[in-house]
Amino acid sequence: MLAEADGTVPHGSDSSMRTSNINNNINPDSSIVISKMEDVVIPFSSDVPCDNNGQRMWWAFLASSMVTFFGGLFIILLWRTLKYMWTVCCHCNIKNKEAQKVNNPANNQPADRALKGPDEKEEAPASEVGWMTSVKDWAGVMISAQTLTGRVLVVLVFALSIGALGIYFIDSSDPIESCQNFYKDFTLQIDMAFNVFFLLYFGLRFIAANDKLWFWLEVNSVVDFFTVPPVFVSVYLNRSWLGLRFLRALRLIQFSEILQFLNILKTSNSIKLVNLCSIFISTWLTAAGFIHLVENSGDPWENFQNSQSLSYWECVYLLMVTMSTVGYGDVYAKTTLGRLFMVFFILGGLAMFASYVPEIIELIGNRKKYGGSYSAVNGRKHIVVCGHITLESVSNFLKDFLHKDRDDVNVEIVFLHNISPNLELEALFKRHFTQVEFYQGSVLNPHDLARVKIESADACLILANKYCADPDAEDASNIMRVISIKNYHPKIRIITQMLQYHNKAHLLNIPSWNWKEGDDAICLAELKAGFIAQSCLAQGLSTMLANLFSMRSFIEIEEDTWQKYYLEGVANEMYTEYLSSAFVGLSFPTVCELCYVKLKLLLIWIFPPATSIMQEGTLGFFIASDAKEVKRAFFYCKACHDDITDPKRIKKCGCKRPKMSVYKRMKLACCFDCGRSEQDCSCMSGSVHSNMDTLQRAYPLSSVSVHDCATTLRAFEDEHPSTLSPKKKQRNGGMRNSPNCSPKMMSRHDPLLIPGNEQIENMDMNVKRYDSTGMFHWCPSKDIEKVILTRSEASMTVLSGHVVVCIFGDVTSALVGLRNLVMPLRASNFHYHELKPIVFVGSLDYLRREWETLHNFPKVSILPGTPLSRADLRAVNINLCDMCVILSANQNNIEDASLQDKECILASLNIKSMQFDDSIGVLQANSQGFTPPGMDRSSPDSSPVHGFVRQASVTTGSNIPIITELVNDSNVQFLDQDDDDDPDTELYLTQPFACGTAFAVSVLDSLMSATYFNDNILTLIRTLVTGGATPELEALLAEENALRGGYSTPQTLANRDRCRVAQLALYDGPFADLGDGGCYGDLFCKALKTYNMLCFGIYRLRDAHISTPTQCTKRYVITNPPYEFELVPTDLIFCLMQFDHNAGQSRTSLSHSSHSSHSSSKKSSSVHSIPPSNRQNRSSKTREARDKQNATRMNRMGQEKKWFTDEPENAYPRNIQIKPMSTHMANQVNQYKSTSSLIPPIREVEDEC
Repeated sequence: MLAEADGTVPHGSDSSMRTSNINNNINPDSSIVISKMEDVVIPFSSDVPCDNNGQRMWWAFLASSMVTFFGGLFIILLWRTLKYMWTVCCHCNIKNKEAQKVNNPANNQPADRALKGPDEKEEAPASEVGWMTSVKDWAGVMISAQTLTGRVLVVLVFALSIGALGIYFIDSSDPIESCQNFYKDFTLQIDMAFNVFFLLYFGLRFIAANDKLWFWLEVNSVVDFFTVPPVFVSVYLNRSWLGLRFLRALRLIQFSEILQFLNILKTSNSIKLVNLCSIFISTWLTAAGFIHLVENSGDPWENFQNSQSLSYWECVYLLMVTMSTVGYGDVYAKTTLGRLFMVFFILGGLAMFASYVPEIIELIGNRKKYGGSYSAVNGRKHIVVCGHITLESVSNFLKDFLHKDRDDVNVEIVFLHNISPNLELEALFKRHFTQVEFYQGSVLNPHDLARVKIESADACLILANKYCADPDAEDASNIMRVISIKNYHPKIRIITQMLQYHNKAHLLNIPSWNWKEGDDAICLAELKAGFIAQSCLAQGLSTMLANLFSMRSFIEIEEDTWQKYYLEGVANEMYTEYLSSAFVGLSFPTVCELCYVKLKLLLIWIFPPATSIMQEGTLGFFIASDAKEVKRAFFYCKACHDDITDPKRIKKCGCKRPKMSVYKRMKLACCFDCGRSEQDCSCMSGSVHSNMDTLQRAYPLSSVSVHDCATTLRAFEDEHPSTLSPKKKQRNGGMRNSPNCSPKMMSRHDPLLIPGNEQIENMDMNVKRYDSTGMFHWCPSKDIEKVILTRSEASMTVLSGHVVVCIFGDVTSALVGLRNLVMPLRASNFHYHELKPIVFVGSLDYLRREWETLHNFPKVSILPGTPLSRADLRAVNINLCDMCVILSANQNNIEDASLQDKECILASLNIKSMQFDDSIGVLQANSQGFTPPGMDRSSPDSSPVHGFVRQASVTTGSNIPIITELVNDSNVQFLDQDDDDDPDTELYLTQPFACGTAFAVSVLDSLMSATYFNDNILTLIRTLVTGGATPELEALLAEENALRGGYSTPQTLANRDRCRVAQLALYDGPFADLGDGGCYGDLFCKALKTYNMLCFGIYRLRDAHISTPTQCTKRYVITNPPYEFELVPTDLIFCLMQFDHNAGQSRTSLSHSSHSSHSSSKKSSSVHSIPPSNRQNRSSKTREARDKQNATRMNRMGQEKKWFTDEPENAYPRNIQIKPMSTHMANQVNQYKSTSSLIPPIREVEDEC
């Protein structure tokens, strides 16, 4: 009747029919409840189809939540009040008793007992954990994320909350209130199960809570109050009310905590981003749920008549346009509750939108663009490059690593750096996107190492900042990178750049650092000083070596200029390849000649070098223009290619050649690792040979890479340790060629078998003249005051043929490592009288700091002063020096790159502008014997071999041989005023670099790539430029930082027998006939067969191609000229020659000639496997014995053989078949003839060691 009075139920047949249908569908239980409430006046609506009276029951659902919340809150407050009152009352009683105790001292004892008894009874259970505390602790463990059970439970509650929110989204499409049968409604059943779980979890949380009141007011608790009880009411009433179930969206606020529990979020930015997003989204969805509720229900005081039908997602849209202040007006709130809520939501939502959204966008924008992970490609290696990653360092590295002359480089380069690349570097990466990837991170972070798959990388390369102000700090950073990488994966191969030589010792402290396994440290200071030192012995050699180990493209020039010949040589590089079986049984000189003449390849070294006869599987080191040309040495077949004149036609033929077995290849690789010959090596036991089939299937081997073979063997040994021989196990993997040792040292010969043991008989075993390794000349340490020369003393001392080192530095300058410059000049393969005196000109304060590493080298003097003082330069006779080296220790302290080399440039220009008296120079040269060897035709000791050819007298500073170190490549334009080099020209194309007068450390960047592709290249470089530094010496320097003297034993003297670089003059001597229009190939063959000299380049006058004579004395380098290259008389030929045992006895007038008599005269192959030629011994007994020996060999060998006659396996080298040389001819092969003088060249000679 009330419904009809209000007019809410329409009249008519339709209404009657609908009412009838509703009555038929009424649930019996609900009808009973309604009948009980007939007298209650409640609003109703026709939107409830299950109620014929149209009555709503939303208040029942809401009341259940309110009663639960406020009832529990009341109980908690009541409990706290009672507890407080009880505590206060008990406290008052205790105080009263204490007061009575004080007032009645006679009754103290009973009172004490009375008081003490309960206290003790209370203290007793306090020491034990009660069951309430145990339950509370158990509940705390269950809901915490500290245990696996707790984490699972927390994640499960969050997942079920999201599931309940999803059910809400589904039910939001239904009316706000509807009649549903619990037994038939599937979603209601699932929601009920979820809420039962939430109820149990709520109980655990309540038990574990320390502050019940604060727990009751928590957001999660409020969510449970308004979502859990209504579900039970729904089951009881068979009626569903959408109500406040949208509050489940507030659970999204815990999303970041869940991800942290799962160890997904680790960084602060990611946690902050997820927090902001979860708060924003949960607030947005919750507010949309409230608008959806009130707008679809209407205002209660309006009898719910002002409702409007809005879907939940329309409400979500409405809230978004409201927060963003856009407000299109297409959707808006009509109810008073909705509008009132929107007023307050705009204030909070607008503030949240304005603060959260920009911060979210900023965090997303600041996320690492290169923060992904590398995905390895099957069948393709990858390397990791880290350290100093800049546009310059990366471009230089990629240009050399990906050079086309390397054939096909199937290696992907992964750069790892903690700073994102700039636009230029990013563009460079994009240009090489097929082979280059960049990831932002640090190698000090194991997570970043895992991202770049360092464990599966073929190698890790660490670049150093060559221009840093503090080299020691840069080295320390790279050492820490090595430690981090090795700690993550000890087996990874690491190639790192080091700036200072003394910092290499710290790498030895890393347990997993092992150069035998391929780890290498490229010390830039060591190699830079070594290159410069070699230029002091053969000017221009630094340029030639730098070009050989760098990948340069061929640039063709049609005009007949010096650049044409220089660039033809620049295109040559160093490669390795196995020699064909056609070379087996031939001697090394024969193979060298055959490769050069027929294959157009220059073979400079072989492995194994212990014998001069080629063996199966010999590895050769070649100089060629690209890798394809070197394949000729591997494909060469005598039967198919003997009559071919064009080397390009030498391809793989169909002949069945003896194929090196897997065991043989592995054996050679093992021998290469341990540094022994195949006969002496016992690394591989028979069990390895028996498992070759398994090994070949498991580890397919490369036909070229020795490193790969050795690595394969080590991998197989790791899986099959029983295959190791006891000796192999003891060595723990054998010994690879030392990065710094000469290959000559691989083979030791018994001194009793050495001919000419008369030198050993004359040895003074009590005198230390060499270091403990026998690789360098040594003397007892000298105080720096004894080697200091004043200007007047230096002027009175006749200095000539010496090396002047101009060094800029002060007390605060970083040390450049002058020891690395002196060591190659004091190598033991020079005789004492052949050592060039070294004079340092610079700040005494700086040189005092360096002296600790120099005080054990002979013939070293110091002139305190400045290289910019001409008086100091004239005092050291700079016009008579063999080389002037200009170095600076202050280069990296200047920020302006163009000013970094200002001191070196000023010193170079200062020297070049000096003028000298011609008459004084001629008098000094003639009276003191300073005429260069070969120039004085009347001298019986004229030699074609010498360190540097100089004019009879130097009148201008421009003719003084100078080599200047530069930091900035572009500054090379300031060294020569007469050249036309453009500032943007690459360093190797400039005239000063081509002439060998300038050297920059940047040319050493290519060694990183060269070492990766062939780790033996670095061994060869160190052998050539360091004078023979060994791992034993490096370990000694790491311990003592000084050379240790050693006695002259046959073993140490044997180390002197190694080759050295020299320059061969063509204007006089045995090669004079080839100097005027002869072919370089004829010179190559003659020098190789006659003098065991291996020629590999020319040092030619810059204007030699000009027909008109010029006064220019500048020379440039030509690397590996072709056979038909025409020679000119002024050419100097770069060659590798043997150590001369008898050169120390050629000058009896020297007071120190006895020093050279201690050198060993044993015959063995050199570094390049060139057998020494017959030399005349000063002892008549030895000479007669050798004459008989040579005669016997001549009769046996007969005439000179051709390349492929039936040469026996033990054939002697061809040069031995030549008749014995005369004394005059023998003296001509001595290098660097000393010049005796009436005045000792340096004062310290008086107390020689």
